[in-house]
Amino acid sequence: MKQLKYFFFLPASIVLLAISCAKDAGTTDLVGNWITRASLGGAARSEAVTFTIGDVAYVGTGYDGTDRYYDFRSFNSDANNKFGAWTLLPLPPLALARSFGIAFSINGKGYVGLGNDQNAKKLKDLWEYTPNSSGGTWAQKAFFPEPGNTGSAGSSNTDGRVDATAFTLTVGTVQKGFVTCGNNGSYVADLFSFDGTSWKSETSFPGTERSGAVAFVNNNIAYLLTGTNGSKMADDLWAYDPNTGGGTWTPKRKIINFSTDNYDDDYTDIVRTNAVAFVRNDINGTPKGYLAAGENGSANAKTWEYDFVNDTWTRKTAFEYAAPSGAVSFTLKGRSFVGLGRNGGLPLNSFYEFDPTVAKIDND
Repeated sequence: MKQLKYFFFLPASIVLLAISCAKDAGTTDLVGNWITRASLGGAARSEAVTFTIGDVAYVGTGYDGTDRYYDFRSFNSDANNKFGAWTLLPLPPLALARSFGIAFSINGKGYVGLGNDQNAKKLKDLWEYTPNSSGGTWAQKAFFPEPGNTGSAGSSNTDGRVDATAFTLTVGTVQKGFVTCGNNGSYVADLFSFDGTSWKSETSFPGTERSGAVAFVNNNIAYLLTGTNGSKMADDLWAYDPNTGGGTWTPKRKIINFSTDNYDDDYTDIVRTNAVAFVRNDINGTPKGYLAAGENGSANAKTWEYDFVNDTWTRKTAFEYAAPSGAVSFTLKGRSFVGLGRNGGLPLNSFYEFDPTVAKIDND
């Protein structure tokens, strides 16, 4: 008896649909929306600095390829004006003109320092900003204790460093600014803290020396990642606890594809330099770390979300506009903003808000 053979043909559209629905942790179900907000209003620039005091963000300095700036503006945004508004502050001392500097805020004051001056000299000065109803005042503070260069540590004629990384933590009951990594003629990985009066040497960063790294802070733990040593992009991630063992660095999962699962197949997209990092709540109200912008041979538009509990990354909606390198970011009233930077050598003055809790909406 002949056996009857049955063949079933599926329409091509169904086959294609099945293929397109195959899950890949790095490329499907992307969530997050980039929303246009108020541009800076001043000159377009990259390598600027930012800090927040209360419900106000401050942005200043930077470089447009020709000039280094020293102007500062404050930014505010609320439910009645989600687009946001910038206010030009009284001009600070000309000595603040720089690029690739650092900034942090402690005890209701902002601090700006290091970087390159107009002649590309490495700086080691530090300036304190005190807000007031007249736009605020600036005062010079103790020089950064740059080791290993000419002159005495802490003296004004000692060369400084550029492209370092700064963050704020509370040590005991004292809020301090921390500065690590950067380039002082060589790539470095030391760590110093500043309490508003003086600098103190802390436990050095144990990872590879680098510049262009970023850090985000959650639950008074700083997470440092990315950057470059000139020949290789850093693929490690470290957590720093200032209140354990006099300051302890703990290695986290490397940012590479080493598992047999597909969740980390695209982790190589995370590594970059001169990116931005920030913390805000996800759709469940849980704080997550976010990494965006920067470059790795070319502009990197990929956005990633870091889970502090599980030590894993989830890809989010990519930057929807000209992806910047050397941008700034800040979180204000639970909302996160990214702006300035450069794309293909072109300086930018645009700002955007990233909302990780909603789906992408084009051109909003």
